[in-house]
Amino acid sequence: MNNGKAELPQCEITDFPNVAYRGTVEGFYGEPWSHQDRIEQLKFYGKLKMNTYIYGPKDDPYHSSPNWRKPYPEAEAKQIAELAKVASDNHVDFVWAIHPGKDIQWNKTDSLAIIEKFEQMYQLGVRSFAVFFDDISGAGVNAEKQAALLNYIQAEFLDKKKDGTPLIMCPTEYNKSWSNPKPGTYLDILGDNLHPNVQVMWTGNTVVDDITLEGLEWVNKRIKRPAYVWWNFPVSDYVRDHLLMGPSYGLDTKAQNSMSGFVSNPMDKAEASKVAIFNVANYSWNMGNYDPVTSWEQACKYIMPEASDAFLCFNAHNSDPGHNWHRYRRDESVEIKPVVESYIAAIESNKQPSNEEKQLIGLFDQITAAPGEIRAKSLNKRLIEQMDPWLTQFEILGQIGQRTLKLTNAINNNDIHSAWRLFNENSFLFAEMEHNDKTMNQNPYQPGVKTGSLVLTPFVKRMNSWAENMITQKLGNKALAVNNATVSSAPNIFTNIAPMKYQALKDRNSKISITPILEVITLKPGEYIGLSWGADREAEALNFNFGNKDIQTLCNIEVSQDGENWSVVEAEFQNTKATLKAIPENTRFVRVRSKADEPISIRLNEFMVTAGESQNIDPAYYSQDNNLNSYQTLSDNNKVTYRKTISNATEGVTILLSQLTEPVVIKAKDLNGKEKTVYVGNSELIRINDNNLSEITLSTKGKANIHEILWK
Repeated sequence: MNNGKAELPQCEITDFPNVAYRGTVEGFYGEPWSHQDRIEQLKFYGKLKMNTYIYGPKDDPYHSSPNWRKPYPEAEAKQIAELAKVASDNHVDFVWAIHPGKDIQWNKTDSLAIIEKFEQMYQLGVRSFAVFFDDISGAGVNAEKQAALLNYIQAEFLDKKKDGTPLIMCPTEYNKSWSNPKPGTYLDILGDNLHPNVQVMWTGNTVVDDITLEGLEWVNKRIKRPAYVWWNFPVSDYVRDHLLMGPSYGLDTKAQNSMSGFVSNPMDKAEASKVAIFNVANYSWNMGNYDPVTSWEQACKYIMPEASDAFLCFNAHNSDPGHNWHRYRRDESVEIKPVVESYIAAIESNKQPSNEEKQLIGLFDQITAAPGEIRAKSLNKRLIEQMDPWLTQFEILGQIGQRTLKLTNAINNNDIHSAWRLFNENSFLFAEMEHNDKTMNQNPYQPGVKTGSLVLTPFVKRMNSWAENMITQKLGNKALAVNNATVSSAPNIFTNIAPMKYQALKDRNSKISITPILEVITLKPGEYIGLSWGADREAEALNFNFGNKDIQTLCNIEVSQDGENWSVVEAEFQNTKATLKAIPENTRFVRVRSKADEPISIRLNEFMVTAGESQNIDPAYYSQDNNLNSYQTLSDNNKVTYRKTISNATEGVTILLSQLTEPVVIKAKDLNGKEKTVYVGNSELIRINDNNLSEITLSTKGKANIHEILWK
């Protein structure tokens, strides 16, 4: 302090990034970002000192096939010009990418078509360019021709313009698992032939993976330059029923000298992707000091400061992608996971949890309240719009969790009436979640809405299953009056391809289908892809599309009743699509199996079985199957009779009901055939203590679900 004036010491601040090019690549499949989403993203990047945005949405027909050769229409061109200006104003390179490999012809005409398309982009203000050869098959994968084309673009376009950034290319072999390891093959050809200025993109050891120094060093030796990292996170185009809102980890903090650029491939939900993008900005600027959890917490506060605790709570339990083809998983519910495990261990060993229960009560109270707080306080309405289905499911998950803790307590206190009520309430909340899953976010790939899928949803399902078993044991033993085979309504993927077992399955409106896989996959000799289902479904048709015109001669379509004995059936083929319209009765398995001598390339565009409810299952089965979630419906003065079939049942019978709209009437016959009314009322758990019963008959003027008839 000098004469009342504050003086700052003279100093020099040194602040520069570890990676030259830092930002995102809009390279996902599905609905591209809106124009306004992109504008907001570019402004966001400027605030975070990110300098790169690569435009490459797979579903833009003017970026890829069929229209990459054509100029953008006027309206779309005007938007690109605006994006290029907004990018420039925020010190961001707008990189426009073209994806010609699906149908490129290796001739001068197509080479000039790319130059002409780049020239149109240049006139719109674009100064940075990329060429993508990812996710293609056929003639377009030729490394020599790819390198020759890129060198031609370098010489005939970029060298002449002189005001652009280095050309970027995404190779066909863009990860280690897909790369030919033999010397002198694809990657080495690119390394030897490509102009040294051309940047080569790389996703890691697999399509969706962590980024390691070892993996970068492996590819850098082959491409003879530092790789330009395309990190496939938080992209969710392979798990579109999930939001990936957790920390960005799995990034090597010693890799700064082994990469020329680092871009994140985000979700189709631009605003929700900002959490991960914030972390990518921190990582690529200062790797040495990057801490994923600290950065993630900062991101949550930065993006939603007005409700940061609620936002942090939501994100902590919406980070794992669930089972998927890529087998890439993320930590979720990290802090509460050991508490959950300890609680489960106590309950299942008939001990009373104490401190764990208090922590879980607090968590589920917080989860139940978080969506309402986020909706009420957040100023980012576009973010709320994108998160809304998951906020809805998250609140229901919280409500289920609250009741689940009360349910386990009721059982431990032998309060079975309360336990049945709470179990029923949860059953209908689970049904509400299932309804939302079938009606919200109905994209054509992975429709639905999953939340807390790694820890919390499995926890509440496991505890409710435990409760179901305990309720059944305490009330009685099952007595099957209907002689049906075991019924399983859960369809499954039936395959001998290991990653395929992790792919998601859809079951919507009698349609059972494997969710499409975006990348080209290899089907080896003898490998098969199929579906199985339970006896309560009767298959009517199979439709599949493997994106290969020769599939009819390369594969057999086979059906089976038991998964062991198979019959070959004939289907109708049209181009790459096939339809089997008459599936033999009692079929429970269907598969498409390669009979080729060599591996074949396919795309799993569709694999769907139409299977409605079987008419061969007696409805009474569902009220005597020891499954409290299934039921037989009673309505409109109809009657249903159950006979005692357990000879050692000496105490009576318990009836478990739900959704009563009118009183239920129960009449019983004794061992001598004399009938009397034994109950009239609205209770959903009815105990008739009479060991002299031979059968009971239920009726109601309204409606009721009969979940289980338990003799004891």
